[in-house]
Amino acid sequence: MDTAELEEEKYSEPKIKGVIKIQAEERVRKTSSDLRREIIDLGSIHNFTELRKMRKNRKKKEAPAPEMEPEEITGPIDVPKFLKAAVKGKIKIIEKFLEDGGNPDSCDEFKRTALQWSSLKGHTEIVQKLLDKGANANFRDRLDCTAVHWACRGGRLDALKSLQNSGADLNVKDKLMSSPLHVATRTGRYDVVEHLIASGINVNAKDREGDTALHDAVRLNRYKIVKLLIIHGANMMAKNAVSERKQDPECQLVDAYGAVGGICALANILGQQVCQLEQLCVSGQWEKAKALQWRLIEPNAAVTRKFGIAALKQTMDWFGYHGGNCRSPLCPLTESETKQLRSDFTSNGWL
Repeated sequence: MDTAELEEEKYSEPKIKGVIKIQAEERVRKTSSDLRREIIDLGSIHNFTELRKMRKNRKKKEAPAPEMEPEEITGPIDVPKFLKAAVKGKIKIIEKFLEDGGNPDSCDEFKRTALQWSSLKGHTEIVQKLLDKGANANFRDRLDCTAVHWACRGGRLDALKSLQNSGADLNVKDKLMSSPLHVATRTGRYDVVEHLIASGINVNAKDREGDTALHDAVRLNRYKIVKLLIIHGANMMAKNAVSERKQDPECQLVDAYGAVGGICALANILGQQVCQLEQLCVSGQWEKAKALQWRLIEPNAAVTRKFGIAALKQTMDWFGYHGGNCRSPLCPLTESETKQLRSDFTSNGWL
C-alpha cells in the first residue's frame, strides 16, 4: 500500500448491498436462460442432470492445500521468511528467528515489520510474542503507519488490545494525518471504533484535509458509526478544508444530514418530520436538529439500503398510506425482516 492507495481508501465509495443483489439476480437469470437453451439444443430433458454436472465441474476450483508448518525448524531463518511467517501466522518460524537473535523490528523495503503484518492479519499470538521480545509498537513504515493503523484497517480488535497494553499510541497519525479512528471508520470496523472511543481517543481529530472521522462516516454511509461518534461528542459543526475555504455555513458537516436538501425515501412515511429537520437546520436550532436526526437515522437506513423498496411499502401500510405489493423481481420482506423493520421504527419512537 502506498500514499495513493491510502487516499483511495479514504475516498472509496461504499458498496450498496441492494445494487449488488440485483446484479447477482441478473447474473442468475442470464445463467438460467443459457441453461435452458443448452437443454433445448441437446434435444432431451434427460440430459439435464449431466449438463448440470458438467457446468458445476467447469466452475469448480480446487482449493490449494494448506501449507503445513514443519514440526521442527532447522537452519537459519532470513528476514523475508520471517516476514512471510508473520503474514501466514507461522509462529514456530517467528520463534526460531527470535531465538537466533533476529531483530523483531526487521522490515521489508516498505519499512513494514512483522508486527505490522501480524496486526493486519490478526495473528494475536504472534503479535504478543513480538511485543514480548521487544518489538517497537510505535514503529512507522514508509506511510508513517504503525501497527495500530494496520490492526484497525484489518478490524483486529484483539491485536489492537495487545498493542495498546504494550504502550502503543492510539492517537498517532500517518502521512495523510489520519488517526487509527479515521482508518477504522473508513473500513467500517464498528467494534474497533467503539473500543478506540472507550480508550479516550480524540474523536474530533482532523486529517490532512480537515476531515474528522465523522466526515468520513457520513460520506461512506456508516450510519451506525455516525450515531456512535455523535453520542460520544463528535462535533457536528466541524468544517473541513473545503468548507473553511468557502466560508459558507451551508458547507458545515450537519448539512450532509439533509439540512440543505436531499432525495429522502423516508419522506414518504415521515414527511413532516423530514421537513421539520430541514427547518431546524435553516433556523440554526442545531441541538433540536441533532436530537431529531438521531431518531431518523435507523428508520431511514431501514427503508433504503437495509431492506429497500419492500420495507418502504410495508411501513407506508403501517402509517396508514398505501404501499401496495412489490412487483417482480422484488420480493416481500420475510418474517424476521419485518420484525427487525418494526424494531427500527419502534425503538426510535415512531411506532
